[in-house]
Amino acid sequence: MVPMVIGFMNYGQQAVRAARYIGQSFMITLSHTNRLPVTIQYPYEKLITSERFRGRIHFEFDKCIACEVCVRVCPIDLPVVDWKLETDIRKKRLLNYSIDFGICIFCGNCVEYCPTNCLSMTEEYELSTYDRHELAYNQIALGRLPMSVIEDYTISPIMNSTQINKVTSKSLDSKTITNS
Repeated sequence: MVPMVIGFMNYGQQAVRAARYIGQSFMITLSHTNRLPVTIQYPYEKLITSERFRGRIHFEFDKCIACEVCVRVCPIDLPVVDWKLETDIRKKRLLNYSIDFGICIFCGNCVEYCPTNCLSMTEEYELSTYDRHELAYNQIALGRLPMSVIEDYTISPIMNSTQINKVTSKSLDSKTITNS
């Protein structure tokens, strides 16, 4: 008789525990009903990238001195720098510069260590193609600046949630400073 009573007590405790778990999960579900949707209609709406976003590399041919620092700091030796030594002025003359974005890991080392700042990261992240050979950019393709998301009139830009929080916190800080 005692084992049967203990069995009913255990069953009752398990039923109460299961009801508590169901209630907790239902409360979590209800807490999400007041939130705004985070779905973005991609081709027509795009997120504004952060300031330090590492997108496609932009190259300025006139600033490059062909020192090959970018090749040495690249973990996969990706940039291809062709140069010719001008013997009369004892300087290198850059002939060709290319990067294959199908292989690039977008680490940003080449941009960071470039002594003349001829390399920079852009906010362009749409590099998809049907042929991987189209991802090999030469100095002409690298020199083109992409259109900014904010400047494109066909797209409605949307801020990231972190950017929205920064804007609201800045506006709250300015209000508290002016009120006091």
